[in-house]
Amino acid sequence: MRAAAAPENMDNYLRALDINVVLRKLVCLLKPDKEIIHTGDHMVIRTITSLRDYVMDFDLGVQFEEDLGPVDGRKCQTTVSWEGDQLVCEQLGEKRNRGWRHWLEGDQLHLRMTAEDEVCVQVFQKVK
Repeated sequence: MRAAAAPENMDNYLRALDINVVLRKLVCLLKPDKEIIHTGDHMVIRTITSLRDYVMDFDLGVQFEEDLGPVDGRKCQTTVSWEGDQLVCEQLGEKRNRGWRHWLEGDQLHLRMTAEDEVCVQVFQKVK
């Protein structure tokens, strides 16, 4: 999947995570690729950018310590599970209401990220 357009509200979302202004501006310019591998109850989600890559490797429904060092320098207790047709991630730690949701609509993968009171939405297009 490839980012179809610039994300909505990314700067405010990153500000809620205390990301410095220079890194926020760089991230807002990126058009990441997303690769999701799903085997039984195990998933690997790779977010690939020209700045840095981020890999989540987890079992569904099992809480694990996620090292968000590449993102904002924090660690949190993360659980990813299905809620209907949406993949939902809850990240418990220093920031309130932190997490994300993925869902498909046709050939598009939607991502809704939250932190504190900020919401960022990004849409990825399936690469054929």
